[in-house]
Amino acid sequence: MIPRVHVVTDDRVLARPDFPEAAAAVIAAGAGRIAFHLRGPRSGGRRLEEFAGLLLPPARAAGVPLLLNDRIDVALAARADGVHLGLRSLPLSHARWLLPAGALVGCSVHGAGEAEAWGAEGGAPDFLFTGPIFPTRSHPGAKAAGPGLIAAVGAVRPRAAQIGIGGVTPDRAAALRNAGAHGVAAIRAVWEAGDPARAVAALLRAAAGTRPGAGEG
Repeated sequence: MIPRVHVVTDDRVLARPDFPEAAAAVIAAGAGRIAFHLRGPRSGGRRLEEFAGLLLPPARAAGVPLLLNDRIDVALAARADGVHLGLRSLPLSHARWLLPAGALVGCSVHGAGEAEAWGAEGGAPDFLFTGPIFPTRSHPGAKAAGPGLIAAVGAVRPRAAQIGIGGVTPDRAAALRNAGAHGVAAIRAVWEAGDPARAVAALLRAAAGTRPGAGEG
């Protein structure tokens, strides 16, 4: 089962002095219901492997898959649960060959053509990051495609678990659900919140279509 909420880091998040503690709190808040992506395009492999070593025990205890974005080598060294691939990454077939059986492999798509290309070499990713859906500072030059991109990708990959990404907030999750997304992925909606763990809880409720405050005591 692919989690409906994917929490993603970037280099700024990894540079936070409280990152290990904040990440552990996020993992605990999302136990059994989120995936955690270590992403640091400008961070060295050794640093990413150190973070993976710190986070893997609490992630395994909480039932949270830990994935490395783009870095298959680090995922193998750290014995992480899988990887997420972008357009500049190794091909999907190479990732499947290198990683152990059962490892999760996700791929980024920005249009229906890219969704077709990921499966052209045989096999298919376990999930797709589809976006950017809304304007996002993570990709300032990228055009926001809107929720319609989910439907366009779904037309060529109807069985794919699509995770909407790009400017995602709890308030925007309903539009992604209505377009056919399996779930959502977020960076700033989690890490720029005053309480990242509480922000994850809000995303989980939104991704499930639960009204705010439901289940809170």
